[in-house]
Amino acid sequence: MLNPISRVRRFNRAVTSAVGALDTSFLGRGRPLGAARVLNAIGQGRSDVGEVRDYLNLDSGLMSRLLRSLEDEGLIETHAHEDDARRRVVSLTRAGRREYAAYEALSNKQAEGFLARNSQAEALLAAMDLIASALTRDRIALAEMDPRSDEARYCLREYYAELGRRFKQGFDVSLSRDPDAKDMRRPRGGFIVAMSDTLPIGCIGLKGTDHGYAEIKRLWVAPSARGMRLGKRLMDAAEDAARRLGIALLRLDTNSALPEAGQLYRTTGWREIPRFNDDPYPDLFFEKQIRS
Repeated sequence: MLNPISRVRRFNRAVTSAVGALDTSFLGRGRPLGAARVLNAIGQGRSDVGEVRDYLNLDSGLMSRLLRSLEDEGLIETHAHEDDARRRVVSLTRAGRREYAAYEALSNKQAEGFLARNSQAEALLAAMDLIASALTRDRIALAEMDPRSDEARYCLREYYAELGRRFKQGFDVSLSRDPDAKDMRRPRGGFIVAMSDTLPIGCIGLKGTDHGYAEIKRLWVAPSARGMRLGKRLMDAAEDAARRLGIALLRLDTNSALPEAGQLYRTTGWREIPRFNDDPYPDLFFEKQIRS
């Protein structure tokens, strides 16, 4: 039987071979994967050279060589930042935008082929999400977003679906308080999404009220990101957002069918209190005083 190290190495070999990481002409476009990844990062909207380098985890020397090769091909242009001459900004030329679009089409076709060859596509995607989250756990970013954004809506749909599976009576968001998250936007509150590259993997809402406290709502972490203390990070971020809004008292509710949530609250300074709302789903209620 393969030992764990051998299994990891087998996986690494399979991935590098399948995606063409060793090809001198990645996806048949005449340049290796490294240059294609730089082009992709710029095409996604990253313009600061330092940001691109950090995103791809490249050293300065290799980054410079890759940029120079793309410049020589007429695919990118670099110039000094208008506010800081020490920083460089990069953008795609017209030819670069065409090349970026060609890579996007080929990459999508390649991904479709991977899925089409597997009879358990959903299981394959779940495994990919788990691995990608594990490999990028140090680069998971928290960003405040409008709860109506595509990223936030994705998280909320996944959250509601999970509650529907775990609650005996199911879950209908229209029966809960503030189903449209109107009070989870500034200046009354906020909504924070955890992003792993382009995939939303967690969220939390800070709901403003007129009762002398705000509420923590919609805490969700994707199955692929559990065990990474992301729930604690999201809670801390929501508390920080509350402090910035001058909120001193927080409350939340949960259901005993979510024991991991209750455990998180009890171990992070929340105290259990009597019911404070008429929401039909929760049966546990907590409160926390925060200080600026």
